[in-house]
Amino acid sequence: MINRRNFIKTSGLAGAGITFGSSVLAGTQEQKRVGIIGLDTSHSAAFTKALNGPAANDNFGGYRIVAAYPKGSLDIQSSVERIDGYIKEVQQYGVEIVDSIEALLPKVDVVLLETNDGRRHLEQALPVMKARKPLFIDKPVAAKLSDAIAIYNAAKHYGVPVFSSSSLRYIKGMDEVLKGTAGKVLGAETFSPCKLEKTHTDFTWYGIHGVETLFTAMGTGCETVVRITTADTDVAVGTWNGGRIGSFRGLRAGKTGYGGTIYGEKAIVTLGTYNGYDPLLAEIVKFFQTGIVPVQPQETIEIMAFMEAADESRNKGGRPVSLKEVMEKAKKESEKAFKI
Repeated sequence: MINRRNFIKTSGLAGAGITFGSSVLAGTQEQKRVGIIGLDTSHSAAFTKALNGPAANDNFGGYRIVAAYPKGSLDIQSSVERIDGYIKEVQQYGVEIVDSIEALLPKVDVVLLETNDGRRHLEQALPVMKARKPLFIDKPVAAKLSDAIAIYNAAKHYGVPVFSSSSLRYIKGMDEVLKGTAGKVLGAETFSPCKLEKTHTDFTWYGIHGVETLFTAMGTGCETVVRITTADTDVAVGTWNGGRIGSFRGLRAGKTGYGGTIYGEKAIVTLGTYNGYDPLLAEIVKFFQTGIVPVQPQETIEIMAFMEAADESRNKGGRPVSLKEVMEKAKKESEKAFKI
């Protein structure tokens, strides 16, 4: 069930005067009905197969996807054209297709917001949070920083746990870094494919995978970003408090993949390859079971700020951009996006 004490502690809501809805606090281990919003991404089909397929067994605590609302991006053609195919695919696993989010919510206990188009995340997340349903939002948490801040402000207002992450947070080798095998992380270099989509800031569409890997190793505290960009490659270098440096390399030509190097006090660690969806899905299930948010809002918001600052640096010819300034501007915009 949702653990009220842990949710308050880990979500930064202690002392905020939040009144929790009964549907959040009254959950039991028997409430394992999962709903999906957005069938315009391969993630939806992969998660459905993992949770509902014959190999699922008890690997994911008996959680099962029972219903899905398919839309989804409305105008990104590469996403829109996938929807019909993914509808057919998830129906093979017993998933009911509904025609609205409002129709979905009474049928489920928890929600996976999988819509590929981050521009729709705020509007699609709000009814879920109002219904007091624990919510996982797939990457990116939003298409822009101000919407991301608005989402977490709404989560705090409604007293609902919200978790967002890329599966590359769980890349092979990262668990050893987080256990402290290399000692204190002094710096990191990560890389991933970095396809661009005109409706999103440059890194939010695909480069977020490598940026999330970078922040998993470095943590929060990035102060400035400098970006160098060409047609085929991006390099964004962040300076963290204490003088630590972390960089992301976005790949658009030649051999692409995921990985990186972590520089620690005791060792230099070379990260392995992509680790699949299962480690992320295991964390999502644990989140649904406990209400404990494994990635704090501050970190997810700072990831968005890093990517937005990188765009601003590009626009300024590679000059350093302060995350604090980007954040302050976005906070003002977020107040318009979500009003209490």
